[in-house]
Amino acid sequence: MNSESYEAIHRDLKALTMLLGNHLPMGAVSDWKGAIVAGVASHFGNIPHQRCLAHVQRAARRLLPLNSPYTATRALRRIASLLMQVEQPTDPNVWNAYLARWEKQYGYMLTEKTQAPTGISRKWWYTHGNLRRAWRLLTYDQDPLFVFLINRLIPKTNNALEGVNSNLKQKLGDHRGMNVTRQAAFLSWYMAFTRSKSPKDLKKLWGYWK
Repeated sequence: MNSESYEAIHRDLKALTMLLGNHLPMGAVSDWKGAIVAGVASHFGNIPHQRCLAHVQRAARRLLPLNSPYTATRALRRIASLLMQVEQPTDPNVWNAYLARWEKQYGYMLTEKTQAPTGISRKWWYTHGNLRRAWRLLTYDQDPLFVFLINRLIPKTNNALEGVNSNLKQKLGDHRGMNVTRQAAFLSWYMAFTRSKSPKDLKKLWGYWK
């Protein structure tokens, strides 16, 4: 598919539902795109759904430059970098204490406004827009951030899957020019061969492929 649209995700989850039969997944981990959240809820109901902490951390870093001239931005970036260190049920309380301390010291910056020059339709905008976005990212609806602490079978990130996807994208890049049908066939065979570990299985697969 060309994008992670709801239609694409619905198609894949529908196929997965048929394979699973009456069994539901133990949980889900995603980057929390709206189409994925809606798709999981539509097909699997209220299963535990972990928001990938690695994605949250990367998004926060994009909004909070390392060399920002603002102390508040650099301080919030340091707090965001601690998110991946959450391991124990009490850790979110400690992490939120850091956020509360930051808000007490720098919270006024979240509401600072810049007046628009004469002749512009907009009257004003928030002076520190990215700071506000990062703050909301880290503080709004935190429940999906810590599902893995309640259900230990669910990982805190989908990095393992991201590594596979990144490798597949690289393989497609190495074979540019294939049409979509050939790309799909190539990826299917690549996945099949790389996941067949024993010489016996590889020989059988190679015989079938020829």
